[in-house]
Amino acid sequence: MTIWQVDFDRRPLKNTEDYPLWELTVYDPQTQMACHRLCPEPKVSPDWLIGQLQELFTLMGPPPSQFQVFRPRTLTYMQTVGEQLNISVEATRQTLGLKQVLQMRVPAYAQMPEYTGQSYDPLAIEPLPPQPMPEELWGEQWQFVTLAASELESVLLQRPIPVQSLPPQLLPSQLGLGPGTNIPGVLINGGRRAMQLAQWLQQRQPAAMQTLRAELSGLILSAGLNERYVLVTYGDPDIVSAAQGFEQGKQASQGLHFLLVQPDDSGVTYTGLWLLSALE
Repeated sequence: MTIWQVDFDRRPLKNTEDYPLWELTVYDPQTQMACHRLCPEPKVSPDWLIGQLQELFTLMGPPPSQFQVFRPRTLTYMQTVGEQLNISVEATRQTLGLKQVLQMRVPAYAQMPEYTGQSYDPLAIEPLPPQPMPEELWGEQWQFVTLAASELESVLLQRPIPVQSLPPQLLPSQLGLGPGTNIPGVLINGGRRAMQLAQWLQQRQPAAMQTLRAELSGLILSAGLNERYVLVTYGDPDIVSAAQGFEQGKQASQGLHFLLVQPDDSGVTYTGLWLLSALE
């Protein structure tokens, strides 16, 4: 499958008619080729995108099998484009190559005559307000846990877990983490609802977890492109302390952490496993 990663959004640029400029950025992970096209805001449309992409089919190679998009606003346009070009569109945060290209592109804007001088984060996405998990999916118990990088990669990741998402770039060895590095995680004992919970999580594409300190603290799951869910809430001082350790652990593991769902506390059978990154 040939994949192109695509972004289309407003940049810190304006043309001579004072119209904001949008930019189409297309990145091919296989060839590592990237192309950019600017578009005045009045011309922003699926038709403009289709015209530019058809030109890039000649420049970058034959049409891809799939477009990958990480920005919700881009997805709105690309879904229409994909339908008209008969190319599937995947909404995913796992577009590392494209994100690197966008970050490297920022200094170039300052050299353009159209540059507005405004600060700009090419990866910024406004998250949605956290939503509660459906009550019928709540697990029986949960806890913060840690695993050594070697145990996570060489033991747990080798288990036959039916529901899982293990991006290769998040493997401890790929991140250069030592075998003794502690990887923080959250373990949920789902009981009879374990499979139902794991399937619900998988459908939402878990990306990262973070603790929220408030009058009633909570564990927030970031998922999809910009969705957030309240996995659990807590106020017990011991759990608050464990939550602080969880956040400190992420700092020591380059943001790597994991979510594990099991049907019971036997330590033998697991239902779902996700490798997550605080950098997403």
